[in-house]
Amino acid sequence: MACKVPRTKLGSQGLEVSKQGFGCMGMSAYYGPPKPEEEMIDLIRQVVACGVTFLDTSDLYGPFTNEILVGKALKGIRHQVQLATKFGISFEDGKVTVRGDPAYVRACCEASLKRLDVDCIDLYYIHRVDTTVPIEVTIGEMKKLIEEGKIKYIGLSEACASTIRRAHAVHPVTAVEFEWSLWSRDLEKDILPTCRELGIGIVAYSPLGRGFLSAGAKLLESLSETDYRKVRLRIL
Repeated sequence: MACKVPRTKLGSQGLEVSKQGFGCMGMSAYYGPPKPEEEMIDLIRQVVACGVTFLDTSDLYGPFTNEILVGKALKGIRHQVQLATKFGISFEDGKVTVRGDPAYVRACCEASLKRLDVDCIDLYYIHRVDTTVPIEVTIGEMKKLIEEGKIKYIGLSEACASTIRRAHAVHPVTAVEFEWSLWSRDLEKDILPTCRELGIGIVAYSPLGRGFLSAGAKLLESLSETDYRKVRLRIL
């Protein structure tokens, strides 16, 4: 039986999404080994059928495999969802770098469109800001992608307030993504008021503290040895 999930305007640029989103990262990466593809495709389709139509992925997740998975799940239901993906973290020669140069922006968008097998990305995020490239240059190329019909809206992930302002001055930013929960409140001092002032939506990821606020400390007992949450705790 279908559930009724409320909808909301994300930012002031016209994007409307389900109030609850669905992050697809853990299906393919970081939260243990990749999950069975057919099961995950079925899960995504069930989520959409229940009214959660705001789906989030990234070229980082896998890398690349999560976008392919999401693309397969969207066959026949693309018109029902608002699709967000990200770029900005590069894997080359075994090294992880952050890139925001125009050629990279364009190449990433084209590659994501192909993996997702869609004509247009609804919300395209800068996953991490390249501090070696002026944000105005990166946003300028994303603006061109909007003009070409390859993306509809621009988002930023983990950007500071001053960067958000500079980006927004080049082209309106629709959403900023940040971790936000009872144990992660960093954005409330500067990011939240800046976004409210500029009419930018906030997308809160890991609102349940990456599972710890729902399952508690016992969550660790169920995690695989490769799960990012367990590995990170060991490092800390």
